[in-house]
Amino acid sequence: MMQIPGKREVELIAEWLIEAALKKGAVMADVLYSAGSSAQFSLRDGSPEKDTQGASFRIGCRVIDEQGRQGVADMNSLSRDIPEKLIEACMSNCSASEPEADLYLFKGGSSEREGPPVFDPEAGRISHEERERRCREMSDLAAAADKRVVSVRQSSWGDGFGETMYASSENILRWYGDSFAACSVTVVMEEGECLEMGGASEESRRVSDVDHLFAAREAVERTALTLGGKPEPTGRYDVVLDPEAAASLVESAGELFLASAVYKNRSLLKGRMGEKIGSGCLSLVDDGTLPWGIGSAPWDGEGVPTGRTVLMDRGMTSSFLYDLKYARRFGTAPTGNASRSPGSLPGVGFTNMFILPGTRGIGDMLGDNSGGILVTELMGVHTIDPVSGDFSLGIKGALIGKDGSPVRPVAGMTIAGNLLGLLANISEVGRDLRFFGDIGGCPLVVKDVSMAGS
Repeated sequence: MMQIPGKREVELIAEWLIEAALKKGAVMADVLYSAGSSAQFSLRDGSPEKDTQGASFRIGCRVIDEQGRQGVADMNSLSRDIPEKLIEACMSNCSASEPEADLYLFKGGSSEREGPPVFDPEAGRISHEERERRCREMSDLAAAADKRVVSVRQSSWGDGFGETMYASSENILRWYGDSFAACSVTVVMEEGECLEMGGASEESRRVSDVDHLFAAREAVERTALTLGGKPEPTGRYDVVLDPEAAASLVESAGELFLASAVYKNRSLLKGRMGEKIGSGCLSLVDDGTLPWGIGSAPWDGEGVPTGRTVLMDRGMTSSFLYDLKYARRFGTAPTGNASRSPGSLPGVGFTNMFILPGTRGIGDMLGDNSGGILVTELMGVHTIDPVSGDFSLGIKGALIGKDGSPVRPVAGMTIAGNLLGLLANISEVGRDLRFFGDIGGCPLVVKDVSMAGS
């Protein structure tokens, strides 16, 4: 296993890198360090498939010269001659890049505060035997949950912890530690000539939030719901998106709020600040301060404190997400949304993106939409045109019966339309907020959707 360097050693290397960059002609420089230890165990049909454990680190330096050019390079060794080679690579990459306006480094400020909790010491105490036990429990439960399960293709558990450091020529030096735990189950179900593969997963910064038995039950329930699905007749349907399907829509819509996309004319929201683009019941938030959120951190890839940003307020465009460069270009304050690895330049990204929940549970929502379609999977959301908003998406789910229960599986149907039209037709947001990684979705009711089927 790779040896992780101590904090003081990392700080001394960072200090040397910054000083060396300034001596070689850079006017600004910063260093990002990331290290972590993780372990994963998985079963395939009850037999061990993967059993890994390891540690790694990377340290990267970015330089900015007086022409506004920037360059970055990183390394995973602190050997004697490596840092000097790293600076040479940074300066070479810098000289080969194009000048950019509005590049600067964060100077700190009095508004800084303690970050959200993102480190759970329990993530470093899980034994190999415990990982295997949890995987076997998931596999056994899923196999016994429904006689139509013919394979528990995978049951997996992973956990780990890490630390991140940011240092810059603006005399900023800061650290934080984080952790994660995750599990997943994939099953294959068979009925007659029909086969369906599906699964479920759980993920959090905190071990106690990950319910591996819930994931096993949900994997079977979600797969059974669409087993043998066929298209309903072409027509107009009221649609209920479950939290996972809604989260995939949130992720696609959220990309429209990245200031980099707006600036480059790659977002249909350009020029629409303050304009109503969605239903009055719909509010969208990005929050890097969410306790235990997968996307949470005390500060972003440029050392700027993360925050909570309301992007859509009751259907109205209210903000975009900014890193330092795009904040200056738009004449506003950064939102703490610089996304970056040690070896990459900063870009604008999400922290935790989610819909603000409503008041009613999904059961009540289904009961009010009998004859409609419960959608559990939207296929092709990555093909939504970010400039026009046009889309054509495949769906899986189930027809909703008179009592709100699913009556038969649905597949092979498509929804075509425009993203803004879809957002405007959302009539209700449910209370069941769930996160899938750093994206959170709630049940959504969309009225009068045109769907192509049989």
